[in-house]
Amino acid sequence: MGAIRLPNNAFKANAGTEVTADIIFLQKRDRVIDIEPDWVHLGKTEDGIALNSYFLDHPDMLLGKMTTQSTAYGYDTTCKPFEDADLSELLRNAITNIHAEIPDYERGEDEPEEDNSIPADPTVRNFSYTLADGKIYYRQDSRMVPVEMPVTAQNRVKGLIELRECVRRLIEYQAEDYPENDIRTEQARLNRLYDGFTKKYGLINSRGNSMAFGQDSAYCLLCSLEIIDENGELERKADMFQKRTIKPHIPITHVDTASEALAVSMSEKARVDLEYMAELTRQSEDSLIKELEGVIFLNVGSAGSQDKTYVTADEYLSGNVREKLVHAKAAQAALGDGSLDVNVRALEAAVPPDLTAAEISVRLGATWLPEDVIQKFMVELLQTSGYARDRTRVHYSNRTGEWSITEKNADRSNIHSFNTYGTQRVNAYKIIEDSLNLRDVRVFDTVYEDGAEKRVLNKKETAIAQAKQEIIRAKFEEWIWKDPARRERLCRIYNDRFNAIRPREYDGSHIKFVGMNPEIALRKHQIDAIAHILYGGNTLLAHEVGAGKSVTRS
Repeated sequence: MGAIRLPNNAFKANAGTEVTADIIFLQKRDRVIDIEPDWVHLGKTEDGIALNSYFLDHPDMLLGKMTTQSTAYGYDTTCKPFEDADLSELLRNAITNIHAEIPDYERGEDEPEEDNSIPADPTVRNFSYTLADGKIYYRQDSRMVPVEMPVTAQNRVKGLIELRECVRRLIEYQAEDYPENDIRTEQARLNRLYDGFTKKYGLINSRGNSMAFGQDSAYCLLCSLEIIDENGELERKADMFQKRTIKPHIPITHVDTASEALAVSMSEKARVDLEYMAELTRQSEDSLIKELEGVIFLNVGSAGSQDKTYVTADEYLSGNVREKLVHAKAAQAALGDGSLDVNVRALEAAVPPDLTAAEISVRLGATWLPEDVIQKFMVELLQTSGYARDRTRVHYSNRTGEWSITEKNADRSNIHSFNTYGTQRVNAYKIIEDSLNLRDVRVFDTVYEDGAEKRVLNKKETAIAQAKQEIIRAKFEEWIWKDPARRERLCRIYNDRFNAIRPREYDGSHIKFVGMNPEIALRKHQIDAIAHILYGGNTLLAHEVGAGKSVTRS
């Protein structure tokens, strides 16, 4: 419909770049055309600049002057802004030149003129076939559309719809714990329907039935009625035909002990619900808390705050236990009534043993090292002059994770900087900065080829500088643990930050698997993995092949 070319300063204010851009207005056609419009071709201005033919025919849609300019990649065309022109005014005027309308849509002869769909029956699941007034419909969202298919396919679909409803009814009977007679009657009906259907149309898993009913959301459910061997033949019918495959949910209304109440609460609520546990035991919440001391803990948050909720020991005594201990002690001091003594004692026992300096590996550039420690190492190693000490400072940015050293050339007369631990091309301060950022030192020469500047690696100087870098790293490893006060300080920092996590151990023995086939016997690691999924928030099932991940997930 039209286009507007913007001057190259249109995005300079908000993007900081000068680029020529077009606004193109398009409208979708109602039919395919075989005539190529003129605006897909290029033309040239009087100055010989290549330009879309639309702008040649409509120069008022150019909000600048087309010209050429020198760029980093050679000469290129650009749209220079008019002097003293108001871009918003130019754009407003240009838009008025674009005229569009919505034409009447001409219906093709091969398109249906009437909608035969009907409102969806709420009892029919989405993406499913159903029967209405003897006709087959397919539900898709809020409408049910009539389906035209051969007579044989219609008969297949009708038979599978009847099977589908019988299967779902049988599932409901088992889940809702209907009388055994009702379940047996429905199983007999399922057997009768299945045998009659397969006698006429073959296995549900066959290609013909898949083509007819594969779009139905329950087709996979029906396929599970058949146990197929490796040759695609029927091995046997599924267990649903002759036995219960679903455990009904039987709610527990009373238990005798607090520990039983906790197990039921975790199974039914997936949390410590004291109100629910009090209903089960007919005890007060305070009584339950006292009886379960050391098994459940009051959840103490940051800065000693409490959300008045209780969690199990495996949850509370895991994660960053050092941080939890700090919060518990703060809350204990604030309350002063001894109610959180059990939290503090349990967390102190859960804290991992401190690692010693011999067990901690630290290298130059570790981001947990304080700036003053690196500063002291640099000053002691290079014997930085008093003048340069105040100017050459080590800094670490938490935002970028990068180390930097200010005024690296301030200590020019220091022989340790450019000779002992550095070179004439790269001094020791620059080498230490690269080491802190885990970069290998490199030395480049600047050469000129065909008038263009080019940087080339100087292999000899680089090898010398990298040898100095290895000496500095070795000196740092010798120096870091020498001072007892520094060793104690760094061990404390490392243990508090990195040796504070205790993995949670999940126990799913209390979980009741309602609706699961009673023939399936889960192994302990599967039950514990299910508890991990329920309570852990995020879970990776990193079991080996054959360990039962599929059953665990489902």
